[in-house]
Parts: sequence; structure tokens; C-alpha cells
Amino acid sequence: MKKMHLILVMLLFIGTTMMAQKNAVAFNAKDYASFGEKFKVTKVLTKDQMLKKYKNLKKGDTITVQFASKIKSVCKKKGCWMNMELAGDDKSFVKFKDYGFFVPLNADNSDAIVNGKAFVDVETVESLRHYAKDAGKSKEEIAKITKPETTFAFTADGVYIKK
Repeated sequence: MKKMHLILVMLLFIGTTMMAQKNAVAFNAKDYASFGEKFKVTKVLTKDQMLKKYKNLKKGDTITVQFASKIKSVCKKKGCWMNMELAGDDKSFVKFKDYGFFVPLNADNSDAIVNGKAFVDVETVESLRHYAKDAGKSKEEIAKITKPETTFAFTADGVYIKK
């Protein structure tokens, strides 16, 4: 009976360890280009976990977090913002702390890890049109923006982009 109990405990431990490793983001600094402040990669959330965090935030809430995902789009003028994938069709709109650094204009579809503050924000029509213009959208697409939009916002103090 003791052997059976010991085997069950060992299997539970192995299973838990494997699940933790599955959710961990593999990080080797040599594989990433750094932008903004360098940071220690710890407790990096997946895009699914990050969306759950956002869904629990109210306007005015802020959390400090790291998450890894794919860059959907980057500002085509300066690299001063980017959209990162979240689960489903959701995205996180990432700006850079104090406008202090930029990311490469061709970083679309790259894997990235961001470090900073996540919050829920409401973007004005004027801001949304500005970002759409920066992204190279047509005048027709920009004209269709007529209502403010609640966004999953992020202010990054550091970004690592996979080379």
C-alpha cells in the first residue's frame, strides 16, 4: 500500500512538473534582440493567460506583468507601438514607456516578450484613426472608425523580440 501511495505521489509530481514546463516560455538571451530596458524573464504569461488577466481588469486597474506572444502589427512610421496577439481575435495594444524606444518596423509576425504594465483603456476616435493611419490603412478604412474602443493596453518598459 505504501508503494502504491509513493508511486501515485511521484506520478502527480511528474505530471505537475511537465505541465509547468509546458506553460513556461523558453528564453535564451542570445536568441532575442532587446529594446528598451533589459529585464529578467520570470513568470511569463502565455497569450491565453494574459487575456484572462485582461478580462478581470476594470478601467483604472493596472498590473505589472510579462507576457509572450506574436506581434500582429507594428507602427509603420516609427515603430512606436505594436499589437500583440491574445487568445482568439483579441489583441493587446502595446506602447513604449515615455516614448523612450521603438521596435523595428518589420517586426510583424515575430515572437516577443514584453515587460510592463497592463490595463484596460478607452481609445478615442481621433487616436484610433491616428493609429490606423500609422498602420498604413486606406482612407476608406480610417473613415469607418466612428466610435471609441475599449482596448487591452500595455505600457512596456522592455521588449525582447526573437531574432
